[in-house]
Amino acid sequence: MKNYVIGLDYGSDSVRAVLIDTENGHELASEVCNYKRWKKNEYCNATINQFRQHPLDHIEGLEITIKSVVAKGNIPASQIRSICIDTTGSSPIPVTSDGTPLAMTKGFEHNPNAMMVLWKDHTAINEANEINELAATWGGENFTKYEGGIYSSEWFWAKILHVAREDEAVKNAAYTWMEHCDLMTYLLIDDKDLKTFKRSRCAAGHKAMWHEDWNGLPPEEFLEKLDPYLAQLRGNLYNETYTSDKVAGTLNQEWATKLGLTTDTIIAVGTFDAHSGAVGAKIDEHTLVRVMGTSTCDIIIASNETVGSKTVKGICGQVDGSVIPGYIGLEAGQSAFGDVLAWFKDTLSWPLDNLVYNSAILSENQKAQLKEEVESNFIKKLTEQAETIPLSESIPTALDWVNGRRTPDANQGLKSAISNISLGTKAPHLFKALINSICFGSKKIVDRFEEEGVRIDSVIGIGGVARKSPFIMQTLANVLNKPIKVAASDQAPALGAAIYAAVAAGIYPNVIEASKKMGSDFESEYFPQADKIEKYHELMDSYSDLAQFVESITK
Repeated sequence: MKNYVIGLDYGSDSVRAVLIDTENGHELASEVCNYKRWKKNEYCNATINQFRQHPLDHIEGLEITIKSVVAKGNIPASQIRSICIDTTGSSPIPVTSDGTPLAMTKGFEHNPNAMMVLWKDHTAINEANEINELAATWGGENFTKYEGGIYSSEWFWAKILHVAREDEAVKNAAYTWMEHCDLMTYLLIDDKDLKTFKRSRCAAGHKAMWHEDWNGLPPEEFLEKLDPYLAQLRGNLYNETYTSDKVAGTLNQEWATKLGLTTDTIIAVGTFDAHSGAVGAKIDEHTLVRVMGTSTCDIIIASNETVGSKTVKGICGQVDGSVIPGYIGLEAGQSAFGDVLAWFKDTLSWPLDNLVYNSAILSENQKAQLKEEVESNFIKKLTEQAETIPLSESIPTALDWVNGRRTPDANQGLKSAISNISLGTKAPHLFKALINSICFGSKKIVDRFEEEGVRIDSVIGIGGVARKSPFIMQTLANVLNKPIKVAASDQAPALGAAIYAAVAAGIYPNVIEASKKMGSDFESEYFPQADKIEKYHELMDSYSDLAQFVESITK
């Protein structure tokens, strides 16, 4: 009898499910569901970097996507052995004592502070600064040392502290907080004891300062100095964490009925999308996997012998087993990658949105057709013209910090800047400069890993940008001076989640074996172009100079 598993991948804008044949990684069915409340920008305020999501978007998406792939697959439910969920992170949610999201209780249905605080929410910059100052000066263990030495406003404790200070009602009503990947896993399983629920090693280690060296989360003594609330909350959290090849529980009757599955279906421990994406792309030692979408997450694994007791400065954590059990998972990333180009497109679209599409001269049908034509050609035309601009021509220098800097050395207070603009600078020149900027930001990450003794021989790109933009990928290969393979799968994180699910179900003995059988093939490879490498070195120097200047004037 054949075995099948489901990987469920929560992105920033949508959730996708894949039904996978465990024998070969073949995808039988897939389904994507966009978040309808998020699409309307509900509970968000970009001017203050507030990005919140209602848990109903995720719960509804779970039901829609899994029911769809089960129906499309048309196989007996008993053959669907397990499910694993990956999500963005750190994206914590306040919950009640029975694990109900606070936003789904009376009085909090439309309160942004009761929603999930999405990974790219930067409202907690001040709280992150407090954590960093205390960690460095309180006289005890520096609990940020395995987080790269700098705690980010994108992460668990900073976000919770910010919400607790801003909203007394949420603070008092929340029994505990759960990462998104933990909450969705908890929702599905039959055992509803929050005390024994298996929390994600990936989420806890990379975002919540959990580490075996201090037997779990930072102690109450440290948290008390930040805020008494955090010390109190500590008792309602957890000590142990688990890797995603482990069983979290089995599917409860309510959700088995909704999804058309059985209560024998195993639910694996949850994880983060970038980490499961690396597994889906067959990550190996000395290979950097770049999950390239609105932002990037950069994942590499290293043996305990390679890393030892050394801590890598300025990254997003190093955690035993967070990617592949038995290896140290190291994470870095850029707060904006595709978002840099999306910002530019939105900026250039202002006259279209406010003048052309509102014109009284055009019919509604003409406006719709024009909008469709512009949308399909906007980035394509910019790319075609940017590609023709020789590197010898005067190209502006841009920074990729439109959403702050994640790594190296997290600083979400930083802003982007563009220099070397002249009357000859046109939109394609700026577009080329922005593409250079996201590649230069990537180079800074690679340089930091290598400076800290983590060898990188090759790069794997996954995600929409990697598959859809040869121009960006070739530029990246030139800037990094390394070959880059592109994973063929449209859904590498969901595929990686399915691989974890197969191991949790006992179909494979470990993640490495499962990844070899089920992981994605590669559809293309980019090699550095020798005649362009030196010019990119020069442009990189300009990027570094501008970055140093902007950082020096940022308060």
